[in-house]
Amino acid sequence: MEKIWLKSYPPGMPTEVDTSQYRSLVQMLEESFHKFADRNAYVCMDKFLTYAELDAYSKRLGAWLQSRAMKQGARVGIMLPNVLQYPIAIAAILRAGYTVVNINPLYTPRELEHQLTDSGCEAIIVLENFGATLEQVLGRTQVRHILVASIGEMLGGPKGMLVNFVVRNVKRMVPPFSLPNAVRFKDALSHGIGMKLTPVEVNQDDPAFLQYTGGTTGVAKGAVLTHKNLIANVLQTEAWGKPAMGALDEQIVIVAALPLYHVFALKACAMWGARVGALNILITNPRDIGGFVKELAKYRFHMLPAVNTLYNALLNHPDFVHLDFSALKMCNGGGMAVQQSVNDRWRKVTGVAIIEGYGLSETSPVATCNRTDNTEFTGTIGLPLPSTEIAILDDDGNPVPLGQPGEIAIRGPQVMAGYWNRPDETAKVMTADGYFKSGDVGVMDDNGYVKIVDRKKDMILVSGFNVYPNELEGVISAHPGVLECACIGVPDEHSGEAVKLFVVRKDPGLTAEQLMAYCKEQLTGYKKPKYIEFREELPKTNVGKILRRVLRDEHTNEKKKAA
Repeated sequence: MEKIWLKSYPPGMPTEVDTSQYRSLVQMLEESFHKFADRNAYVCMDKFLTYAELDAYSKRLGAWLQSRAMKQGARVGIMLPNVLQYPIAIAAILRAGYTVVNINPLYTPRELEHQLTDSGCEAIIVLENFGATLEQVLGRTQVRHILVASIGEMLGGPKGMLVNFVVRNVKRMVPPFSLPNAVRFKDALSHGIGMKLTPVEVNQDDPAFLQYTGGTTGVAKGAVLTHKNLIANVLQTEAWGKPAMGALDEQIVIVAALPLYHVFALKACAMWGARVGALNILITNPRDIGGFVKELAKYRFHMLPAVNTLYNALLNHPDFVHLDFSALKMCNGGGMAVQQSVNDRWRKVTGVAIIEGYGLSETSPVATCNRTDNTEFTGTIGLPLPSTEIAILDDDGNPVPLGQPGEIAIRGPQVMAGYWNRPDETAKVMTADGYFKSGDVGVMDDNGYVKIVDRKKDMILVSGFNVYPNELEGVISAHPGVLECACIGVPDEHSGEAVKLFVVRKDPGLTAEQLMAYCKEQLTGYKKPKYIEFREELPKTNVGKILRRVLRDEHTNEKKKAA
């Protein structure tokens, strides 16, 4: 197809990227470790970690992992928030020849068990705060090697001890747990001093990450992201960001507030950051907006990738306006739609527009993005990145006329190898000529800009996280008081969308409070319903399929009447 978007590229933007310059992501990372050895790579709670230290620590940890006698390609889980152990763990796992499985530390036992068993994780690195969750499911998984980290252990000296004391004894954030054969993260680093990391021959087609996502259905699947996928997306975004970043004569400072287990931050902060020798400011708890703003006040930062809800929360904190934005060059919005009102306020306060892009776990993640030298809100997800093709397809998989809506399909070197051990699911989303079908409905204009107009599937997007009604309904319908249920997404000013649950009771005495308590036990926070409505019956097709579309329409009409 004709790449009509190329005419809208900024001057000098390459149309393709060359992934052949690196045989693996490991080579790309090690190049940066040596090139930027004297620079700070990460900072967390005022403790800095240099690229040389990241190199040394990851070698030690990689050697320790190899001493566990796992075969090349073995899956190793990381269940951490944004702490200094995270980048060490990523580099160590990859250098040891294993595959990283990023795990949301807020998962419930049910969600954690599925991911560990589906991926076949043999080892896991977990923050002690979540050790109790792991304990509940460990016996039903293949995990044999456990490293337990603490928030304070990498901070050093009295400060680290104080932080751990407060977390454990004052805030009581570490529930009791028993993992008898677990090794402390810091002890593994110490043991690794006397070990030698054996170089492993890894090539571009080997899996680097299993990034779990619901994809286009509700069952979480591991998108197999190869070394080539990540190399490509790092090079694509490096080229795409240059018009905004320019030729800086100082180290780039990135605000890493999004969790590194999310593919957006994994690529934008950890991987791209290493490529350009940036300093990442790790924000362990971005929900604490006051604490977040205090951290930002300590640094001149150049880049802040975030989701719309986080930008909005920062804008609504009284101290944010007093920060120094003189170094700020680029703000990337992804994960969910950027609202024009938020963009306009953000630009007024910071002087920098939010550049909206679009991607998925299956595309490592970025597929399209607005020009980074753009100062106006476009309401689109931008242009396909270099080496990327976008097709807009009808239900039969044929391209639709320009300007007509269809399913957004993506082809490029960043598109996943497939879903882990799910050839049937992979076949559903990949076309014969290599396009990944996103499940989103969009239109492309005659300048190559793409706009999302609808969602083909019933996925709900809560603060940039995918929520799948099939999963929620399966969990909630297991409650003994529920006869049947359905979930939809409804607009929410804080999270973009929120979950609304419709329930037909089996037990007439079932209350919303009881159901909320059950959901809190079974579901991660962002998946929990915000609203519950009890009904006598749910709308269905003539074959009994619940019509979520009708529920959405009814909700919209009720809001219009109320307005």
